[in-house]
Formats: sequence, C-alpha cells, structure tokens
Amino acid sequence: MIGLCLGLAGVVWAQLPISQFTLAWDHTIEKIRWEEDYRVTKQGLVLKEARIRGNGAGMEVPEDARLENGSWHYQRQLPPLQPLRLGRTPEAGDYQLCINGACNFMSRWVGIPTNSQPFIQMWSCETG
Repeated sequence: MIGLCLGLAGVVWAQLPISQFTLAWDHTIEKIRWEEDYRVTKQGLVLKEARIRGNGAGMEVPEDARLENGSWHYQRQLPPLQPLRLGRTPEAGDYQLCINGACNFMSRWVGIPTNSQPFIQMWSCETG
C-alpha cells in the first residue's frame, strides 16, 4: 500500500498509511492560516488545492483564487512532489497534518521542531 513517509534524506522517521492529507500551518509573521490538500500517489505528493485566509508578507493571493467561507481557494499545476521539503524550527512553530478532518501537530509523529534538525521531508512510500 502507498502511504506517506516523514523523515530526512531517505531515512524514515514515521509512516502513515493514508492516501490524502491536508498540510496546515500559520504564517510566522502574519499568523494567517495556510492549508494545502495533497493526494498520495506512487509518483509523489500531488497538490490538489490550497487555501489561505488573507494577504500578508510573502502571501499574495493568486489572481485566479476564489473567496469561499473566509478563505481564498486556488489550484496550482505542479508535478508530483517527491519529496516535499519543509522548514521546521522552534521559532516558526509546527506544521499540522490533517487526516480525515482531524488535525494534529507533526510533532505527534516525529518529535518537536529543533534548530539542530531544521528540515523534514515528506514523500510517498510503500507502507506495510
């Protein structure tokens, strides 16, 4: 079964047997929520839709975005991401993984963010 792996440089720290998820975080300066919906495929992580609750530093809403329920919704045409690399430090806070509508901080699976390990990667992998 294809699922989601979390780790770094190909070393798996956690495996989740899921086929889709939402990656969510709050912008470090503006404190505005950002969400991205992904589908897990053999080719990598496919971004389906993104949402942002407003404009801010480095957070311009794309021209084709539509306002719906207080968030700007938009889609980007990207190839599958394999891996998706995320910056993760104590100062920036933690990402949330939302699975079936339940959101948990990434630290649930891989520990708290540290300055000695400022990145994490996510990729599709065989789980089992």
